[in-house]
Amino acid sequence: MPTEAKAQSIEALKERLGTASSAVLTEYRGLTVRQLSDLRKQLKAASAEYKVVKNRLARIAVKDSHFDPLARHLKGPIGLVIARQDPVSVAKALQAFGRTNPKFAIRVGLVEGKVLEPAEMRALADLPSKEALRAQLVGALQGPMSQLVTLLTAPQSELVRVLEARSKGIRTTQRTNRRPSDMAANIEEIVEKLDSLTLLEASQLSKVLQEKWGVSAAAAVAVAAPAAGGGAAAAVEEQTEFDVVLIGGGREEDPGDQGGA
Repeated sequence: MPTEAKAQSIEALKERLGTASSAVLTEYRGLTVRQLSDLRKQLKAASAEYKVVKNRLARIAVKDSHFDPLARHLKGPIGLVIARQDPVSVAKALQAFGRTNPKFAIRVGLVEGKVLEPAEMRALADLPSKEALRAQLVGALQGPMSQLVTLLTAPQSELVRVLEARSKGIRTTQRTNRRPSDMAANIEEIVEKLDSLTLLEASQLSKVLQEKWGVSAAAAVAVAAPAAGGGAAAAVEEQTEFDVVLIGGGREEDPGDQGGA
């Protein structure tokens, strides 16, 4: 049984993880107190915190939670990054810190329920923000309007079915006309489905749409961006055509605490 002090540490870590959207395990061996302080400052700007943890206590804290997959990686000196908001900004902060501090290393991350290896965390750092991904989706959807209209007028909201079945490789081809009221309901359902996408899902869908319709990411953002300046916006009362660019084809422990197994 853990002592009272250890039990309090476990509960404190559980509470922190309970409000977290993602977490990253890192190796800090060889970093100075000042370097760790700099890392904490950078992560704080990304709505995240950095904790040096004892592995045995951390395993208890993550047990039966959605962070449980991290338990088997809790070996040796470990620093835990607890992120509450955008995981991309946290990944960018960790990557930037690693460039100037080569002794720092990412062991594994857990983002939106998915375990990410170091290479995948680097790829995450290269992603745009969720807002930018949404702009890409809007631009991609605005591009091939005829295809979008066909999807929107399909029975049982075909676009929603495509979104739900995309990972299974299911393709549906049935087409029919729908009443305006049914189309409006379909659009609302589509918006709700898109809004519920995680960042990783939104990134995957953006790539699928760009490959499917041959719309570049840069063009998608340009199409989705609002007109700059009030005068320019006022000059255009209604936009009925769109141009797209097609492409071919708690207590902090110092680094001396080695976080025993």
